[in-house]
Amino acid sequence: MLDLALSFLHRPAAAGVSHPWLLVLMHGVGSNAQDLFGLAPYVPAPFHVLSLRAPYRMGPDANAWFAFSVNADGSRSIDEPQEAASRALVAQTVEAAARQLGVPAGRVVVGGFSQGGIMALSLLLTRPELLHAALVLHSRLLPQALPHAAPAQALRGKRLWVSHGLQDNVIPLASAHAIRDHAATLPLEMAYREYPGMHEIRPAELQGAMEWLQGLVAAPGEAL
Repeated sequence: MLDLALSFLHRPAAAGVSHPWLLVLMHGVGSNAQDLFGLAPYVPAPFHVLSLRAPYRMGPDANAWFAFSVNADGSRSIDEPQEAASRALVAQTVEAAARQLGVPAGRVVVGGFSQGGIMALSLLLTRPELLHAALVLHSRLLPQALPHAAPAQALRGKRLWVSHGLQDNVIPLASAHAIRDHAATLPLEMAYREYPGMHEIRPAELQGAMEWLQGLVAAPGEAL
C-alpha cells in the first residue's frame, strides 16, 4: 500500500519483472487521475503506472495543478504560489513512490498532458536527480520554473519526449517549439514529434510515445 502526498491510481508492473520502472502521469486542467490512467493498458509491462490527482479542486472530478488566466495578448499569468506548492508535492510524491516501490531514479519517468506536462517538464528541469526521463504531451515551458532550474550538467544523460498537435487550439504549436528550442541548449536526449490533431492524444501519438518508453527499458546502461 503506497503512502503518498497526492491522491493516485496505481497499475503495478507485470508480475515477474525483476527490474521494474515507474511512470508517473499528471492530467491537465479540469480533469482527474482517471484521465491519464486510461493510458495504463498501453504502457509497457515493466512499468508501474501512477496517475496523480492535482491538489487544487475546480469542481466535481475537476482539479488543477495551479490557477492561471490568459491575458489579452495571449500570454498567461499563473498563481505562482500554487505552482510552487504543486511542484514540491510532485517531487515529494515521485521520490516517495520510487522509494516505496524499490525503483531507482534511473528507472523513473514522469509524464503529463497539457498542464500535467508542464509539471513533468518542470520536474525534469528543476529536480533531475529524481528521474531519468520526462514525457511531455501538448504542453509548454513554464518561465516561472526556469529560475529554479538545476545546472545544465545535471541533465546529462536524461531523456525527453515532446509531442504536440499541429492544430492544437488550446496550447499553440509554438509552445512546443519553445520547449524544443530550450531543450536543444541542454545536454539531454530529446525526441520531438508533431502529429495531426488538436488538444488530444490520437493513436499515432500514443503509439509513438509508448514505443519511446519501451526504448528506455531496452537501452543499455540504465540503473538496476
